[in-house]
Amino acid sequence: MELELEDFIHYIHIERGLADNTLEAYRRDLTKYINYLTEVELIQQWENVEHSMVTRFLYQMNDHGASSATISRTLSSLRKFHQFLLLNRVMGSDPTAHIESPAKARTLPKILSTDEVDQLLNIEGDEPFSIRNKAMIETLYATGLRVSELINLNMSDLHLMMGFIRCFGKGNKERIVPLGDLAKQSIELYLEASRPFLVKEQLVDALFVNHHGKPLSRQGFWKILKTVAKEKEINKNITPHMLRHSFATHLLENGADLKAVQEMLGHADISTTQIYTHISRKRLRDIYSQHHPRA
Repeated sequence: MELELEDFIHYIHIERGLADNTLEAYRRDLTKYINYLTEVELIQQWENVEHSMVTRFLYQMNDHGASSATISRTLSSLRKFHQFLLLNRVMGSDPTAHIESPAKARTLPKILSTDEVDQLLNIEGDEPFSIRNKAMIETLYATGLRVSELINLNMSDLHLMMGFIRCFGKGNKERIVPLGDLAKQSIELYLEASRPFLVKEQLVDALFVNHHGKPLSRQGFWKILKTVAKEKEINKNITPHMLRHSFATHLLENGADLKAVQEMLGHADISTTQIYTHISRKRLRDIYSQHHPRA
């Protein structure tokens, strides 16, 4: 049964151009599913999998404390996998049909206030690492990029004269995102006074590099952001995605069009972007409650 899993992973990698992290999430979900089928249901062939087995697997996840979001994501993986098996005539029917996803508890994304962003970006110093760190964090907040998009930026993706960058998001979809003046200034300083020191004589395409002059990793950027936040005494569990959430929320709070924000974030569905309007409304309600004399 593992052979079909490998075929599926290869298929979604080639056909849909999914990121490595997404591929690993599919592999992790489906490996647990296969282990359940073979060890609990004692199934050895896909054609013997039944609707009731899928529901028992999902109930087991719930019994073991999995959240509704995790169960929903897993069910989505199972659906796509079984559709692949149907397409390739490994199975004659889809056992995931008519299984409803559990209702998701809606939680609003955590964001930084504009004062906290200013505090975070108040990075002084003329040494190469301080200049680089400021340029990276300025870029992340100015564009709303995902951290994977940031670290995958190449020199050729930068168009400072025209004031934008090009990035490739989920499914390898290209999009153009404008850069603000402060981010442009930080990047220009980085290119002049920091990157040459880090890269030295190496030929490196990556825009942002580590102390060896090699492309920065997700973990590398995460550590840098945590270190800067600690130095600036920001008492929040800050993450790269928090800056993306803050970017979108602050734009909408200042009157940006929802459709424009959707395009800048690279969301396929505008309903994904609408979560940020809920944050803006909640903040307005909080401000009203705190300051209106008859609230």
